[in-house]
Amino acid sequence: MTGEMNILPLPTTTPATVRPQVGELLKLLTPVEGLIGTGQSAKAEVLSLKQADQTFELLLKVTLDSGRQTTVQATSNLPLAQGTSLAITQPSAGNLAITVQQAIASSVAALTRIDTAQLPVGTLLQGKVLTSQVLPQTPGQTTVFRSMVSLLNTALSGSTLTIDSPQPLRIGTLLSALVEDSQTLKFLPLSSRQEQLAVSQQLVGQQGRQASLTGLLNALQNLPANTNQTSTDLRAAVDRLLASLPNVQQLSTAKGVAQALANSGMFLEAKLLTGQTPTLAPDMKADLLKLVAQLTPGLPSSTSFNAIIAANTLAQAMPSFVRNALGMLGQVSAKPLPSSFPLPDRLLQSQDGEGDLEHLLRLAAAAISRLQSHQLSSLEQTGVTDDGRLLSTWQLEIPMRNLQDIVPLQVKFQREEAPEKEPQPNERRDEREPKQQLWRVDLAFDMEPLGPMQIQAQLIAGSLSGQLWAERPYTADLIENNLFALRQRLLDRGLNVGDIDCHHGTPPQGNQTRLDHRWVDETA
Repeated sequence: MTGEMNILPLPTTTPATVRPQVGELLKLLTPVEGLIGTGQSAKAEVLSLKQADQTFELLLKVTLDSGRQTTVQATSNLPLAQGTSLAITQPSAGNLAITVQQAIASSVAALTRIDTAQLPVGTLLQGKVLTSQVLPQTPGQTTVFRSMVSLLNTALSGSTLTIDSPQPLRIGTLLSALVEDSQTLKFLPLSSRQEQLAVSQQLVGQQGRQASLTGLLNALQNLPANTNQTSTDLRAAVDRLLASLPNVQQLSTAKGVAQALANSGMFLEAKLLTGQTPTLAPDMKADLLKLVAQLTPGLPSSTSFNAIIAANTLAQAMPSFVRNALGMLGQVSAKPLPSSFPLPDRLLQSQDGEGDLEHLLRLAAAAISRLQSHQLSSLEQTGVTDDGRLLSTWQLEIPMRNLQDIVPLQVKFQREEAPEKEPQPNERRDEREPKQQLWRVDLAFDMEPLGPMQIQAQLIAGSLSGQLWAERPYTADLIENNLFALRQRLLDRGLNVGDIDCHHGTPPQGNQTRLDHRWVDETA
């Protein structure tokens, strides 16, 4: 949707000599007898606002003269912004009355102008629509819709903005708009694409629930073979998941790496959208979902772990979610700061009174959230850069076997494409320069006896450069002494090798983690 939104001007102040009118503007959802004494008034603050058809549901915090506080739910014909302060009386058990003058003045709690010194022209604002009303139409004038929007970014995050627009705004919609002046915002076209802000919000929730794959896989390896709680179907699901894990030897070949990437769970939703059946080939995420399905019937009926399943219903809903979110390439939006890579280790401890299957279910749910955190991080880091380059990101995690250990290998691929050049007059197609592509690869793992390591590499036009970090001094020295052999093996593969360095420690965080060189050719 495109168009302009006008921020409401400041309301005219009612002169102090005018006696305020009193009206019963609020109706209590649950009648409260004697909340406020006869002839007395109290202060109230709007804690939340929700539109219900043509009325508005409010949650009020009421502070009595005695200092006692309570919360009440009420309905109003007027939208009162969150944070609005009111002076109220109680004419009856089911009503609260406020003065019209105070109600109008309190609407200033919603922003009525943009301070362009704080938010310069061109600033991107993102918000969520709280209310939407059609204003009384003046004959001969176009219809105007009034909405209250909660801002979700910039220094004004949490504030409420009251705006007029020529089109109705659906309640709950996420909006992006540019500041044109102190009283005007301009919508950015979304073209039915998933708002990137929604991806970021989903990512925050998933990262809060995720935990390392190691905890689950170790628990599955140590699961007793014959117990009353271990059914045949559960054992089959566990065996299938463990058997799908590749070993170091498999990941040393191009075919093995390609198969491990395809089975990592990163592409489960893409497989479903194209009609593929995950049961025909191993898939980490599909196998985790099957494991959860086998664990659930074995839980006691009183267990609270249904909440865990509900918290991870995004796993089942991801196909439609991804179908929308994958369309955001090219969306005009402020790029968020990249998510941390690698995801930190996080282990869940068994809780008191928790059964083995309940703990296993918590581990499986947290493992699904971890895979989805990688998927959402990929979406968050996919889009158009400031200089017009198309950036595509694939972030995933592959548990691999190293002798008796299972080592999670975190991987991030990024492809950066230069924008299309306008064709020159009389230029033949075969004379056009091929589009240049830059590839970046990040690896992170903790394998004995090397310890934690991270690798960053870039490739462009057949030229490769890279940096390696090792947290153990012994490992850093070992790699440094073998860099010449590594360079020679890369040259034998037909690559032009640039700088390859090894460092003790971890990569610096922020923009400086990227190498200064441009590298990566898709055909290399």
